[in-house]
Amino acid sequence: MDLELMINSFPKLLNATVVTLKLLSLSLLFGLFIGLLFAIMRMNNNFIINKFAYGYSYLFRGTPLLVQIFIIYFGFGQIEFIRSSFLWVVLKEPYWCAIIAFALNTGAYTSEILRSAFQTIKKGYVEAGKSLGISSKIIFYKIQIPIAIRQSLPAYGNEIILMLKGTSLASTVTLMDLTGVAKYIISTTFKPIEVFIVAGSIYLFMTFLIHNFIKFLERKYNY
Repeated sequence: MDLELMINSFPKLLNATVVTLKLLSLSLLFGLFIGLLFAIMRMNNNFIINKFAYGYSYLFRGTPLLVQIFIIYFGFGQIEFIRSSFLWVVLKEPYWCAIIAFALNTGAYTSEILRSAFQTIKKGYVEAGKSLGISSKIIFYKIQIPIAIRQSLPAYGNEIILMLKGTSLASTVTLMDLTGVAKYIISTTFKPIEVFIVAGSIYLFMTFLIHNFIKFLERKYNY
């Protein structure tokens, strides 16, 4: 075991962790909005809207994240219309291709998490709001959404952790995130065990922080 390599690799991998956290943060931010939108669409009584939202969720939950990244990064670049449009400004960058893929993927899972949470809300809360003369929109934004978010915290915490580990796939499209830098160090030192132990430890520590933060939120809002 080359301890010197592990110590020397740590600062480089720690710097690369910043890229990983940026990917994770932006993906979750966009994915949360996408998930909320499609969760609302899933509960819509309109058949077309409902099935469209279901199809989106089924597609992105039913295919591997790696395939989705490759289609967005490599596939869209093969379409002449996209290369000649304003979309190419974004889609030619591996960074934004990765974020788009991550956001769409986590958005699909988030939509199912929020949909389930909305469906568990007792009708009495809504009826109580209506009896007080509160409009349906205010009831939805002030009552239903906060309750749904609170009830979905455990499942959404798991999704955050899965998304953190999923960001390692960004290295497949040349991004130098934590896994990408680890691969680069391995290619020059030919010592994968030491480098991946350090990288894995950083991932594990971030998972530990996320897990305990979600537990803190659960205790704060459930009592």
